Amino acid sequence: MGAESARPRLQELAQRYGLRVDQRERLEELLSVLHRDARAPTSVRCPIQAVDVHLADSLVALELEVMSGARAIVDIGSGAGFPGLALAVALERAELRLVESSMRKCLYLERVIAELGVRNARVVCARVEDWRDGEASNDVVRARALAAQAVVVEYAAPLLRLGGTLADWRGKRSRREEEQAERAAEQLGMRRVEIRRTEPFAGAQDRHLHLYVKVSHTPSRFPRRAGVASRRPLGADPPQAPAARRAPAAERAGPDARV
Repeated sequence: MGAESARPRLQELAQRYGLRVDQRERLEELLSVLHRDARAPTSVRCPIQAVDVHLADSLVALELEVMSGARAIVDIGSGAGFPGLALAVALERAELRLVESSMRKCLYLERVIAELGVRNARVVCARVEDWRDGEASNDVVRARALAAQAVVVEYAAPLLRLGGTLADWRGKRSRREEEQAERAAEQLGMRRVEIRRTEPFAGAQDRHLHLYVKVSHTPSRFPRRAGVASRRPLGADPPQAPAARRAPAAERAGPDARV
């Protein structure tokens, strides 16, 4: 089935998010490109599935107030272009930067941008830690199932202006991971302000947007060298103290014990 099979669902999404007919048509073309390009870096290419798995899951970020006024948005780890390309279509006054380290995926993204004529999106083919031109200049950083949350917070902090927001898409919540990310955030000038449960499509479970705001300048030692954040994540659980030596039975029983 072609992209036209997803048209009724696209109409629902357009109504939900106030998109114009031409924006809806461009999203339909995005699904069509995804469907017919066997090199697309995703296993979900059928439009009837991709309209929810990719588009609805991306556009749910439009429910955040920070998105409507954002003028500089970064999508880190763009992969097949979600959420970055979908948000570029929906937010025409914003500049979207799709940061991706894989050359193969970068070439795919550039082909799609050219084919759709998306003028407000640009591919940055680099490790996010190496992209110094983007530092301290963005309103929103968006990530979708990219890495451990403490790592994503470290990736995002140097890119955000003061008052900017990280919107980190997550599935099922993990208390341990959230606590580690909060400890990392303290070192990076970030503060978690909300964890919002979302339902981008009927039956969607365990979808959450974790929001962090940049409240102070990120220390100059960040970003660390490429790969360091994932190998040595900030906020890791402190090492456990060695267990106390277990005393002999007679010693535990006390001096008056019968032996």
